[in-house]
Amino acid sequence: MKRKSIHLLMGLMLALAFVSGVSAQEANPRFAFILKTLANPFWVTMKEGIQAEAKKQNVTVDIFAVQSEDDTQGQLQQFENLLNKGYDGIAFAPISPVNLIQPAAQAYKKGIKLVNVDEKVDMAALKSAGANIFAFVTTDNKAVGAKAANFIVQQVGPKGGEVAIIEGRAGAASGEDRKSGAASVFTSTPGFKLVASQPADWDRIKALDVATNIIQRFPNLKAIYCANDTMALGAMQAVINSGKSILVVGTDGDPEAVDMVKAGKLAATVAQDPAAVGAEGLRQLIAAVKSGKQIPLNDEPLFIAVDSKLITK
Repeated sequence: MKRKSIHLLMGLMLALAFVSGVSAQEANPRFAFILKTLANPFWVTMKEGIQAEAKKQNVTVDIFAVQSEDDTQGQLQQFENLLNKGYDGIAFAPISPVNLIQPAAQAYKKGIKLVNVDEKVDMAALKSAGANIFAFVTTDNKAVGAKAANFIVQQVGPKGGEVAIIEGRAGAASGEDRKSGAASVFTSTPGFKLVASQPADWDRIKALDVATNIIQRFPNLKAIYCANDTMALGAMQAVINSGKSILVVGTDGDPEAVDMVKAGKLAATVAQDPAAVGAEGLRQLIAAVKSGKQIPLNDEPLFIAVDSKLITK
């Protein structure tokens, strides 16, 4: 009889341990964030925003990034590697609108909650693959481009003149939206002529080459808008090399760009708030996991736009 009691007691203890283990698992969901690269200050700041929010929310977040903003295959493999690691929620900033479609679809089918930050995934392709996201958190990039262009229009004055845009990577939603926002202002403002709009793939050296060519082709150029600060710094160098007075406006509010604005070399930068984008992305990921339900395939995800600000001297 005593042996039976001991066995019963041990059984109860094992059952309690199992239940408490399950409860602990439920109480401590696991989150992952896939950024683009930590070689750019923008993404470093976003990482810091995520970490600060994680501390505030008392959750654990693992943050991943590839070496460069053109390593689409590396980012795809990174996502695939996370699928069997027990994450409850994954937030991701795709390098291109389509490079993470397949692992995102697999994650969705496994019940992993998804949040898209910064660069928008191709929603038609994602839904076609049988998946959806809980939320999309980004800067209103058309407003960013328009803000930069309006500043250029104001600085150049009513006489207007020739202006150019240096775009990001062709097809990348954030860059396309910034280009579109700036172009709409330039083309609708009397006296202004958009003479060139070319991609430089978010790269400083490529932007230096593109800007050099544009300056040579259009000797009366008044201003260049760049879709990120890395390219703006390359364009700024091209302007310095030319010895001309051409306004250069960037995007992101990177520390080096802000220093160049203070020094009077860069006219302005439209600062996004990557820390706020990251923090909000994590809040949405936590909400998605807490809901306990996967967003239905045909539902519209939440759209959260984080504001930007113009930084001038």
